[in-house]
Amino acid sequence: MLGQKQAEEAIVASNLSESAEHDAVKLEEDGGTEKQPDEHSPGSSIFNVKSFLWHGGSAWDAWFSCASNQVAQVLLTLPYSFSQLGILSGILFQIFYGLVGSWTAYLISVLYIEYRTRKEKENVSFKNHVIQWFEVLDGLLGPYWKAVGLAFNCTFLLFGSVIQLIACASNIYYINDHLDKRTWTYIFGACCATTVFIPSFHNYRIWSFLGLGMTTYTAWYLTIAAIVHGQVEGVMHTAPAKLVLYFTGATNILYTFGGHAVTVEIMHAMWKPQKFKYIYLIATLYVFTLTIPSATAVYWAFGDQLLNHSNAFSLLPKTGFRDTAVILMLIHQFITFGFACTPLYFVWEKVIGMHDTKSMCLRALARLPVVIPIWFLAIIFPFFGPINSAVGALLVSFTVYIIPSLAHMLTYRTASARQNAVEKPPFFLPSWTGMYVFNAFVVGWVLVVGFGFGGWASMSNFVKQVDTFGLFAKCYQCKPPTPPAGAATHHR
Repeated sequence: MLGQKQAEEAIVASNLSESAEHDAVKLEEDGGTEKQPDEHSPGSSIFNVKSFLWHGGSAWDAWFSCASNQVAQVLLTLPYSFSQLGILSGILFQIFYGLVGSWTAYLISVLYIEYRTRKEKENVSFKNHVIQWFEVLDGLLGPYWKAVGLAFNCTFLLFGSVIQLIACASNIYYINDHLDKRTWTYIFGACCATTVFIPSFHNYRIWSFLGLGMTTYTAWYLTIAAIVHGQVEGVMHTAPAKLVLYFTGATNILYTFGGHAVTVEIMHAMWKPQKFKYIYLIATLYVFTLTIPSATAVYWAFGDQLLNHSNAFSLLPKTGFRDTAVILMLIHQFITFGFACTPLYFVWEKVIGMHDTKSMCLRALARLPVVIPIWFLAIIFPFFGPINSAVGALLVSFTVYIIPSLAHMLTYRTASARQNAVEKPPFFLPSWTGMYVFNAFVVGWVLVVGFGFGGWASMSNFVKQVDTFGLFAKCYQCKPPTPPAGAATHHR
């Protein structure tokens, strides 16, 4: 009986792999039917430019997507977080939340495989249908969990997209301050709306690769530029000084390693989604090499000045290297906007019955209403650093950490569920009891420290920004301009 059961599990896993690959390559693009050829098949083309740039479903594609999605505009706010936390706490929180985030990404991948395997046994086909996190929760735990997952995930992705627009306006202002940040938000809102034409995460291959290269350049530019600049005169490093600032900085780092809202979509785009399990951890280890040196160097150079400058670009001198970094980050933020918005596009398509539509032009037209509220919210709340912390405390804490941990505990709460689990406990924690204990710790820690203290601190800081600058701020944290006498001045 044991041998028969193992054979059945092997067949199911094989079917899952084949079905995932088949579904991924059959995704419709621009109304056409061209598919990704199997690179190992004898009749495949040696070099197909469109396939090389457009069709991505390998483990490397997933790694680039995860790493690129983690280090977007938050790279520029981590020095601000260090000015609230201090260097030691900043580094420790990065390592802690990076590892915990990798753990919950692993849990999400396990639950995805469990859900998909069960559906495969029922002969369910996912051709032209992208599985999303709320559907995994629905299939494993029921409609109430689906509603909770949908609410938190969509709200998180909505504000994640808002943050990208704010970051675009904030960054371009340091190259061209002839227009205020609000006007730049209008412009980049229109530019980012073009992401409606990207069908799915299967088509982000070249963008993910370029995006990670751009953030790598920016991170090392920040590090080297800060060291070369040296410490400003009278530099002070007083952090941590206030509890409200301390927990605000901590929740911004919690947000940094919270790119899980698109994990299921990235997995579904893979030809063999079982390979995803440790990809997020490897991506996080690489991200550490970007975030820790850059945040430490900038805080060392500018100290407490960062408390009033949530964007690290604002303190570094204008040079060709800085302008290059700004331009690269702008392109990357466009890519990250697409990452955050694409799951929202899928949800909206399913709501209005357009998800199975083959015409990409019709789907793009149907997706446009998703961009409008994002655009509007970016204009209302242009608070770069504070909104990161607020989103981290109120949304990421549940979406990324609490819900996956609870869902895993409840999915495998019975002996039969554990016995028939597609994915057994990992080699480094081979006990179901150990998994339960660690999941309970994650839930308790994030609920108290992340959501509780972090929510209080980040919302206090957010309200302070609203009171100081007001809603619809024309140019948040802009330096006073120095035009010729008589020229118009910017207003905050």
